[in-house]
Amino acid sequence: MQKKISKLPFKGTTEQEQQLKEIIANSKNDKSLLMAVMQQAQDIYGYLPIEVQTMIAEGMDVPLEKVYGVATFYAQFSLSPKGEYNISVCLGTACYVKGSGDIFNKLSEKLGIGADECTEDGKFSLTACRCIGACGLAPVLTVNEEVYGRLTVDDVDNILAQYM
Repeated sequence: MQKKISKLPFKGTTEQEQQLKEIIANSKNDKSLLMAVMQQAQDIYGYLPIEVQTMIAEGMDVPLEKVYGVATFYAQFSLSPKGEYNISVCLGTACYVKGSGDIFNKLSEKLGIGADECTEDGKFSLTACRCIGACGLAPVLTVNEEVYGRLTVDDVDNILAQYM
């Protein structure tokens, strides 16, 4: 599945940029630390927008294409921001055969966003995952760290209402 790039404007702060520049300065002479720098950058910003990837590429003297390639190859990296409430729907086999695809589609419709997107107000983001290890509760979704199981499409409105 191809990662989506955020349509929301980048809102980095001067403090975040300074933090990233310090990390890059401490690592710029060792290109093998690229992933570590990217992980720390994502910790600072919550995701890796093109502006942050560009800072990393320039600061570590590596091609932007390489930074982008790493960011899109590894599942741990996100190109779009997470909302205050990140909803992750399990689309693993057990959940999918019990209707998680329909639950995902209902959430997408209600929130007006697709996979790996964030609502314009920054309140919700929606992701699909392959398995969270709660197959006995299938179908399952999480909102941040809260797990909801044995769901139907009819449960979506009540779950969202808890976070409105």
